[in-house]
Amino acid sequence: MYYDDLPLWGFLGKIEGVKTDSGKDKYFLFKHIHFNILYNDDRVIEINVQTDPNINVDISEDRKLDVEFLYSIHWFSIVNSCVTVLLLTGFLATILMRVLKNDFVKYSLIEESLEDQEDSGWKYIHEDVFRFPKNKSLFSVIIGSGTQLLVLTMFIFLLALVGVFYPYNRGALYTALVVIYALTSGIAGYTASSFYMQLKGTNWVRNLLLTGCLFCGPLFLTFFFLNTVAITYSATAALPFGTILVILLIWALVTSPLLILCGVTGKNSKIEFQAPCSTNKYPREIPELAWYRGTIPQMAMAGFLPFSAIYVQVELYYIFARVWGHNIYTIYSMLFIVFIILIIGTAFITVALTYFQLAAKDHGWWWR
Repeated sequence: MYYDDLPLWGFLGKIEGVKTDSGKDKYFLFKHIHFNILYNDDRVIEINVQTDPNINVDISEDRKLDVEFLYSIHWFSIVNSCVTVLLLTGFLATILMRVLKNDFVKYSLIEESLEDQEDSGWKYIHEDVFRFPKNKSLFSVIIGSGTQLLVLTMFIFLLALVGVFYPYNRGALYTALVVIYALTSGIAGYTASSFYMQLKGTNWVRNLLLTGCLFCGPLFLTFFFLNTVAITYSATAALPFGTILVILLIWALVTSPLLILCGVTGKNSKIEFQAPCSTNKYPREIPELAWYRGTIPQMAMAGFLPFSAIYVQVELYYIFARVWGHNIYTIYSMLFIVFIILIIGTAFITVALTYFQLAAKDHGWWWR
């Protein structure tokens, strides 16, 4: 099908490998067609077709059959999808710039004054802001693993945008995840080790081991549990022993050596942590803060605002339907835009909440 010379991509049916009594495969035609239309202003720029595998009709028999098709249309706007995050970032930037401007004016007047006045706000704790965080080994490991996962996600989106992944071919995506994760393990090792040494860490070997196990450990335990359950119930989703052995060999022969090699390189990078001001020997006492400035309320706020910014425009129902296997999601370009929106919104909210925390004389901002 075509619309304004734009091809409509989608699957018309499926073939099941279950043999019938006549020794032939079974053929099914999808009855429900869902059109995903991307438009900019008054011009349609892309159309994708999604079908519901659960709504089908058996056309294996060579006979005349009347099929009633159902369809639905879902309109996506590339411009409108960015409006929410632009408003959110603009609102936060305006507030932050106004607050910073007032603070700079106030502090400049204090410095010009002849009277000895005590600092206030974030300037009051400027000698405690760059004090190294507690559990710096775990902190640096989280930074390294997060950097690796960010690079992994960007590579997956790049492959999806160039058309490497196809619907109903989940093996390509899983293979890409395993291979790219193995090749990017050096990013986690270098980032974690170099940052750990900047924080004056001493036990870099333990830090490197923790880097290799922080993400892979829980992931492997969850995978082996689910795969064992799938094998017990003879599910088709269970991976055979040969595939599991290949994954373990990739982890042992590619992931671990790259992690260790880049970790040693990061340890010997000699990058020093250069704070713009000196740090007091003894930390200042953090005043009692209001309940909404606590860790849990700020975590909820920092997670809810970016989530709401993408949920309103994108309708995550379609993504969740793909995760649970009820639908096939093929609009990777839209998903990539949503990912960028999520990163921008999270970054702005993190900056704003960190500043307000410092303004309340709370210098324990590292773990926020």
